[in-house]
Amino acid sequence: MNVDPVAVAVAFAVALALLLVFFLAVTTFNLVVALRQRADKAWANIEVVLQQRHDQLPSLVSAVKGLMGFEQAVLEEVTRQRSRWSPDDPPPTQAAASDGTSAAVRTLLATVEAYPDISSDTNVLDLQERISRLEEMIADRRELYNDSVYRYNTTIRQVPGVVLASVFRWRPREFFEAKTEDRERPDVSLRAG
Repeated sequence: MNVDPVAVAVAFAVALALLLVFFLAVTTFNLVVALRQRADKAWANIEVVLQQRHDQLPSLVSAVKGLMGFEQAVLEEVTRQRSRWSPDDPPPTQAAASDGTSAAVRTLLATVEAYPDISSDTNVLDLQERISRLEEMIADRRELYNDSVYRYNTTIRQVPGVVLASVFRWRPREFFEAKTEDRERPDVSLRAG
């Protein structure tokens, strides 16, 4: 039996090319799955802090409610914005609710500063500190989530990810974007002086 060396070389080259394509497909698939998991985990971490803030806001509103009798509109706006958030909503809806709540909290804390008897209350100061920490944690976790989404979106838009994205119907994810006014760190100090 005579073996044609050209046919063997062609068969070897085709097998090698198929193996390379298979390796790239598996590697890219695993990378995208890992990036999706990382983005999901980052979003879950945001939800934890959003829930904590959601749970703390009624305490802050209650602490200042009796002392801010004629500022009911501010308190009602915090309550209204807080009620917009739901952990079952998709990330863009939660992001919008979070932005509204952050703006309402900034307004409340700025209003509280106008009342020396409230801004010196230790209960209010403690609640203000906790809310301020939660706002910082939301910002930090938002950054991590957006980084994870960026990496995922970039991977599914590059070769070979773009090919697999069409096969597996991977879609780009939305960033947790802040409005222009939310990009500035609010002054949430209630201390007199």
